[in-house]
Amino acid sequence: MTEPLAIFRALADSTRLRIVALLRAMELSVGELAQVLGQSQPRVSRHVKILCDAGIAERRKEGSWVFVALGRQAVTAPVLAALDAWELAGDPWVVADQARLSAVRADRASAAESWFEANAGQWDAIRSLHVAESEVEAAMGAALGEGSLGTLVDIGTGTGRMLELFGPRAAQAVGIDRSSEMLRLARAKLADLGHAELRQADLYALPLQDGAADTAILHHVLHFAQQPAAAIGEAARVLGPGGRLLIVDFAPHEREELRTRDAHARLGFSDEQMLGWFDRAGLAPVQVQTLEGGALTVKLWLGRKTGESVEKVKAA
Repeated sequence: MTEPLAIFRALADSTRLRIVALLRAMELSVGELAQVLGQSQPRVSRHVKILCDAGIAERRKEGSWVFVALGRQAVTAPVLAALDAWELAGDPWVVADQARLSAVRADRASAAESWFEANAGQWDAIRSLHVAESEVEAAMGAALGEGSLGTLVDIGTGTGRMLELFGPRAAQAVGIDRSSEMLRLARAKLADLGHAELRQADLYALPLQDGAADTAILHHVLHFAQQPAAAIGEAARVLGPGGRLLIVDFAPHEREELRTRDAHARLGFSDEQMLGWFDRAGLAPVQVQTLEGGALTVKLWLGRKTGESVEKVKAA
């Protein structure tokens, strides 16, 4: 158990309180924290270490970057409740930091959007370079089974391949993407799928009511997300009881060029990370599968909205 004294000592500094407030908004690299706080990276790293030692924050290394997030909910929930009760959100430093954080968000989004716009026509081809898509798609089909998919939502639909593949098994198929160019390509591909609907929206604010979907897919999308946990939570929100979320993405890797060349925000995800996010979003794990081969290892994580019995997790 984390010692209360260590927690209070860690919070007894204005910079560390500012860091906690920033991490409530999103995971940040040490460099991004330094940018927002206007301090050197070594100084910020020292503050982060103190917060991590107290269990208030967690560090995760990805290639040459180190990302920082809030620690376990059992430790952070009472701390955040106390800070809210003391109304520190209105502190001038916190307000200024949140404004600077918007610039970090804009920089990340701009890098990703620029890549999407420049590569929209080659998107499917680039995906195929990472791993054999035919094998991935076959595994996805097996994970989803042979029954009806009900209302299917493909989040980050890109050129619409998932709707093209699974849309015929759905009563209604909705593709959502932030890029208008991607949606233009998807519309061309899905011209013959009459019940398909394409919408331009952000994956953190899906244009669907709570519980409106039966099946949701995040196919090679999450490694572009600034806030993966928030994206999963939003996907879970639109699922009805017993609804399923299938995530396909990469296992942790060290291919740093994918971050700099292809705008990947995350260099893969571990089972521990993903299933932790599932738990927070009210999703029970159904299946975990590993597909070896190619330059990168592909993972499939299937979760079901809490409220219906689930199968034990399988590793393949």
